[in-house]
Amino acid sequence: MSSPAEFRRPAAFRPDDPNVFLRPAPAETAARRRLSPVEVEAESDDFAEPAGELAPVRRRRTPWALVFWLSAGGLVTLGLGLAVANLLSDLFARADSLGYLGAGLATLAGIAAFAILLREALSLMRLATIDHLRSRATDTLGSDDRDAGRAVVGELLALMRRTPELARARARLQSHLGEIIDGRDLVRIAERELMPALDDEARRLVGNAATRVAAVTAVSPRAAVDMVFVLLTALGMVRRLSLLYGGRPGTFGMVRLMRHVISHLAMTGGMAVTDGIVQQMIGHGLAAKLSARLGEGVLNGLLTARLGLAAIEVTRPLPFSALRPPTIQDLAGGLLRSADRAEATAIGGAGPRAAVHE
Repeated sequence: MSSPAEFRRPAAFRPDDPNVFLRPAPAETAARRRLSPVEVEAESDDFAEPAGELAPVRRRRTPWALVFWLSAGGLVTLGLGLAVANLLSDLFARADSLGYLGAGLATLAGIAAFAILLREALSLMRLATIDHLRSRATDTLGSDDRDAGRAVVGELLALMRRTPELARARARLQSHLGEIIDGRDLVRIAERELMPALDDEARRLVGNAATRVAAVTAVSPRAAVDMVFVLLTALGMVRRLSLLYGGRPGTFGMVRLMRHVISHLAMTGGMAVTDGIVQQMIGHGLAAKLSARLGEGVLNGLLTARLGLAAIEVTRPLPFSALRPPTIQDLAGGLLRSADRAEATAIGGAGPRAAVHE
């Protein structure tokens, strides 16, 4: 046979061809072939399937909405700056005193705008901290990690350090930190020590807001007035709940909170729960005792209460684990009584003419 270094074209031959003969290999080559291992180099196959499942290919989409708002905000800022510069130049052209006065007012306005933006940024960061703390507490309840539990309790104590009503509860909780081993128990003991007083106050805030909505909408003659009152009451209730649990929402923070509350209602089916309670009330024969206005007031109050309960779960730094969460049934009776009293007062104060008109 020819040596490997030689170039030889392929050819066809028969095994019994007399012109074909085998050349004996040298002794060295035969020994080397017997002793040397055979090495095979694997070639890369671009079409081979990976061992695991193929991950879905995600196309990066251009954030056109973000680009639009950033560019529009930049144009508005440039326009305002140019308008202020022209105003200051006109003031200086009229009198130096007017120019200096305008420059001082513009400086004060800039400082105030910077302070407002800084406060909004800090508010959003604090709300994000509370959301992250609640998520970590939920994970700790599932994993029972001691280090994670101690970290969650430490952040919770830092969040509640400016609440003087919880000073004794914080001291008791800090004394128990070295005695508890399980992370799940750490989170639950923190909830038992710090959250009961805040939860009671939150129930009172939600109950008062729902009672006001039920009483006002039961006697209000205008639907537009009802809508405005319900909206303002809901915003105030969510803000007070956030302040109660350690948040300090600003304007953008309130937008974020309301979005989270509505998302929570959509995920948990809160409206369906409220409708079931109303049907239960009607099924017990209360529909015959309720007038149209009273029933509308009770329904608005129940919806406000359900919104408040969702806001409690969104603004609370810990999930409900060791304590019982408040339910809509706890507030239904008080709403009915308050709406009934409000309608009776309105009818009694209106006199017989109003009754005949009705």
